[in-house]
Amino acid sequence: MARISMIDPETASPAVKEAVKKHLADGYRITNEKRTLLHNVPSFEALEVQSYAVDRELQRLVGERAANFFEYAISIENECIVCTTYFAKLLRSMGITDFDSFDFTEEEKLMIEYGRIIAKDPKQVSDELFARLRSTFSEEAIVVMTTMAVFMVANNYFNDALRVEPEPLSLS
Repeated sequence: MARISMIDPETASPAVKEAVKKHLADGYRITNEKRTLLHNVPSFEALEVQSYAVDRELQRLVGERAANFFEYAISIENECIVCTTYFAKLLRSMGITDFDSFDFTEEEKLMIEYGRIIAKDPKQVSDELFARLRSTFSEEAIVVMTTMAVFMVANNYFNDALRVEPEPLSLS
């Protein structure tokens, strides 16, 4: 059971209504996590709006598919039901039903490895792994990848600490 109520955008304050209007105009949905975050607009903007901006950068640098795999791997490692459910639905829409046996590119495998280690313990990113990252990705890509990983961990922690209910898994 969720620990914090969800904001109803219809009856919310003008500031929340404006944040919701802008988010919807940008092409995004209002999820349970977002309705929880909307108790405070700066928190919503920091965790959601800015993570979307970083995600767009990551997709620009490594591609949408690799970015999605990276973010899903972090959510799996954190065992966050909200984000894992979201990405499982997204992967199913891409025709991927078994993430563990999917045929990833070498770059995707490296990103997944990096994401999982960051989610477990960022202090355990070895020099060997970082050398492989540097030989494959630009410094900008590594910075954006790491920033996105931090946002994913923050989203996962937020959802888990407040017991945010996941969205339904259906593809509709």
